[in-house]
Amino acid sequence: MAKELQVLNALDVAKTQWYHFTAIIIAGMGFFTDAYDLFCISLVTKLLGRIYYHVDGAEKPGSLPPNVAAAVNGVAFCGTLSGQLFFGWLGDKMGRKKVYGMTLMLMVICSVASGLSFSHDAKAVMSTLCFFRFWLGFGIGGDYPLSATIMSEYANKKTRGAFIAAVFAMQGFGILAGGIFAIIISSAFKARFDAPSYEVNAVASTVPQADYVWRIILMVGALPAALTYYWRMKMPETARYTALVAKNAKQAATDMSRVLQVDLEAEEQKVEQLTEDKSNQFGLFTKKFLHRHGLHLLGTTTTWFLLDIAFYSQNLFQKDIFSAIGWIPKAQTMNAIDEVYRIARAQTLIALCSTVPGYWFTVAFIDRMGRFAIQLMGFFFMTVFMFALAIPYNHWTHKDNRIGFVVMYSLTFFFANFGPNATTFVVPAEIFPARLRSTCHGISAASGKLGAIVGAFGFLYLAQNKDKALADAGYPAGIGVKNSLLVLGVVNFFGMVFTFLVPESKGKSLEEMSGENETDEGSVPNMEPRSHSRTVPAPNLLVCSRHSFFDATSFAYWVAFFNHNLSQKDFFSAIGWIPPAKTINEIQEVYRIARAQTRIALWSTVLGYWFTVALIDRLGRFAIHLLASFFMTVFIFALAIPYYHWTHKENQIGFVMMHSTTFCLANFGPNATTFVVTADIFPARLRPACLRISAASGKLGAIVGYPAGIGVRNSLIVLGFINLLGLLFTFLVPESKGKSLEVMSREN
Repeated sequence: MAKELQVLNALDVAKTQWYHFTAIIIAGMGFFTDAYDLFCISLVTKLLGRIYYHVDGAEKPGSLPPNVAAAVNGVAFCGTLSGQLFFGWLGDKMGRKKVYGMTLMLMVICSVASGLSFSHDAKAVMSTLCFFRFWLGFGIGGDYPLSATIMSEYANKKTRGAFIAAVFAMQGFGILAGGIFAIIISSAFKARFDAPSYEVNAVASTVPQADYVWRIILMVGALPAALTYYWRMKMPETARYTALVAKNAKQAATDMSRVLQVDLEAEEQKVEQLTEDKSNQFGLFTKKFLHRHGLHLLGTTTTWFLLDIAFYSQNLFQKDIFSAIGWIPKAQTMNAIDEVYRIARAQTLIALCSTVPGYWFTVAFIDRMGRFAIQLMGFFFMTVFMFALAIPYNHWTHKDNRIGFVVMYSLTFFFANFGPNATTFVVPAEIFPARLRSTCHGISAASGKLGAIVGAFGFLYLAQNKDKALADAGYPAGIGVKNSLLVLGVVNFFGMVFTFLVPESKGKSLEEMSGENETDEGSVPNMEPRSHSRTVPAPNLLVCSRHSFFDATSFAYWVAFFNHNLSQKDFFSAIGWIPPAKTINEIQEVYRIARAQTRIALWSTVLGYWFTVALIDRLGRFAIHLLASFFMTVFIFALAIPYYHWTHKENQIGFVMMHSTTFCLANFGPNATTFVVTADIFPARLRPACLRISAASGKLGAIVGYPAGIGVRNSLIVLGFINLLGLLFTFLVPESKGKSLEVMSREN
């Protein structure tokens, strides 16, 4: 019945309008503030240690004791967890709008109060800082379920995922703003109050004015939230809450008529029938809820929990990881304010190059690829890159390899945000009933923050050196950065496994997903992944011509794939992974080449094929083809542009891993899909001929051959551009997932 309510249908089919964008800005500014406040603390913790825990005569600058560091980093997450549960529940009881203003005011007040932490005594400052950051987190926690729920209930079903993801993507700008503002403030103070490094003069290296730096950075977080408070209070209550929970059809119609600028009927009788239907009155802790949504809630909570262990560990402690590999100089060689500047610069660079683009890739593709595909892909690549950092960790600690480490580390952030960090926020706002939506989102988000707490407290201890003498002051011996990264890789892998419990909500109304339009007691909402919504053209000459452009994709792809494959012995010789021919005899040379190519096949080629077999009917041909083509292009350019970096002996492993990844993506991508799609889309009477033409086009690409005579680096660049052309031609390829051959060829 819910699907028949005019007011809800009007929202589902509404074109993208100005009110959608204002809602994104109003809700998104809360997340801008959230991210700024939660992550800016990592920029100033080392400064707090220098100011309040300096020990005269110590070899290293002062640092926060373990219990204090854990509290400062983790207390806001404890508050966030509590706020998500409380305000999530309150949003379903009192309404989204009434609670929305409370969370924002709490964030504004506590942001300012954090910077005004009392006294100059270490114990007093840390105690009050932790107190206010707990309540800051409490307000931030409320923003998670409310912003997601409000945006999902305002959006149309066609672009709902992008709108919710855009709200969440404001986090990226918040992280970026925190880093940029810290750079500006530290630069200004450094220019005004110059100081020697710690090793030159330990006491003078921390000027008294440094105490203002961290306070200003924390307080500025209140500004964007305060600016949007008025507009939050002007937003009407969502129609779904007003109609389906508050049972006020007239008010829902009035509010949405004003927002959508159309005339809507109140339909009070339909609302009354719907809300009195016993099949839609079950509570959170009932068998009916467990039957309909139990596994889905388990999926959203576990994936968010596992993601945040890895994501917040990496984010909060990247300064320690960068120090460990030498990308940030040793603390003794800097003064207090210079250290803030260096940390902020490093984190801003990571945010600018990977974190922010990752968020907006999700916004661009979530309603095209679906939530499930993006989340699974994100966890997969986070796992791959985490292991790629951890297993050859000692390789990355060499000075010449720092850039490679930072690139790989950045890619984990990119795939976190073009992946589960966004989708875990989006999905819980779409799949639960209106009367429980905010509560269930709050539970899912709280599970995530429990993971963040595990990461914030656990990683701090785990990442300490195995030798207690080399661990930070006051910390017990840990398992080291390498083993900590291995643990995070395993955590990401389990996140990928639990993703299979999460339903696909792309293109469906909220009522379809929650089952609120079901009247049968035994009915369960259909939550199977939705097949690609791409329409199938009529079988005329134009369509045949359009589909025949698939040959161009095959041609471009096979030029790159076969030449990359056949010429890998030359690449490996050029970078020194295979010894020069003059140093070995002909049989040894055959053996070395065969061994290298067998390793590549074992690690990547074979795996890629079977990933396609496992996921092609879940993700779809188009999504696999497009994503793999994109990342093949990225990785080939990543090999080509810094090519001379890879030619150093100590960087060979990095080159081989990047090279292997392109083969994995080729086979978990266009090498398989170019074969499959051709057999799906043409009429029966022409299918064999079209298969032959497409395959022949591919082999023509293979014959074109290796672009010899221009050097390995330039050859890789050429292959990168060929892959880019293949990526562009992918948009001419129709989706055939879940459709019969006759539907695709229009033979029916």
